Amino acid sequence: MIRKHLFRLTLAGTLAALTSMASADFPERTVELIFPWSAGTAMANSQIIANAMAEELGESMPVISTPGAAGTKAFITAMNKPADGYTVIDGYVAPLVLQPILGNADWTYKDFKPLHAGVSNAFSIGVRNGDKRFGNFEELMAYGQANPGKLRYSSGSRNNLPHMVMAKVLQSYNVVAQNIPYSTDNDARKDLKSGVLDFVFINIGTYLADKDGYNVVLVLSELSGAKEQYDGALSIADLDIDLGLTGLAPMGWDWWLVHKDTPDDVYQRLNQAMTAVMQDEEIRARFSATGYVPLDWSSDEYEEQVSAVVEQLTAMGDALAWEEAELKKLKK
Repeated sequence: MIRKHLFRLTLAGTLAALTSMASADFPERTVELIFPWSAGTAMANSQIIANAMAEELGESMPVISTPGAAGTKAFITAMNKPADGYTVIDGYVAPLVLQPILGNADWTYKDFKPLHAGVSNAFSIGVRNGDKRFGNFEELMAYGQANPGKLRYSSGSRNNLPHMVMAKVLQSYNVVAQNIPYSTDNDARKDLKSGVLDFVFINIGTYLADKDGYNVVLVLSELSGAKEQYDGALSIADLDIDLGLTGLAPMGWDWWLVHKDTPDDVYQRLNQAMTAVMQDEEIRARFSATGYVPLDWSSDEYEEQVSAVVEQLTAMGDALAWEEAELKKLKK
């Protein structure tokens, strides 16, 4: 019995030592980043992080574009791979938080281990330059209050994140407006410039490409970096009214993740590598050049920041229902 017990202790110690050695050698091959969208500015920013992490880790880190099903295809693909640290998920807000809330995914943000917050893409509300009816946000809201249901706007498709954020803003000011769906954001912007629409959702890429085409009346983020990207336009942090939109909730963002069963030593290696990358001033400057704002939240702050997004998205969903109900009242 004593010999068997000693053998088991020796075997357990040997296995533990081998696991520790394997973790210390991590990574020994390519680490894949599963990205939920097609190529574009967002993917370019993720590639910046991945390239820098590859240098930290000493192995390549390709970005694997896996678009489909509002980002959930990428999550399903990643979650079906071994929990060995060789698969990292680029966790954008839509597949990570919004789709589970809508019942389109069977996971929650708690089902992952967070590495570090990535970058944010602040939204804004824009009117066409030269529109004399409302040269600023206050005038736009005053017009909407005086003319219920007359304002026409677009967030691209209906019930997406920009629509949810904009509906929450309008509800806070008791402004009832018509959301007009478009198959592409570009078509909506064309109709804004031709006078068919009164205001639209503008992302930072659109603004940087055509600053003279729009008057950004409100930046939908309280981050100072987002305000700077829109050349100092009024932001929700400047308003006297509390919109109930804080932190990550009113904008696009990503948080890099791994499977919750990833070994702790491997997880720590990835966590340390990404933390170092996100603190690199040269890397941060490259994000800013694209209009995206680097995020400083570490893995320890994941629960606090993302749980707040879940709560606020629920309130935004209520704002969509409010908008629809108010429009129906006006039609009676």
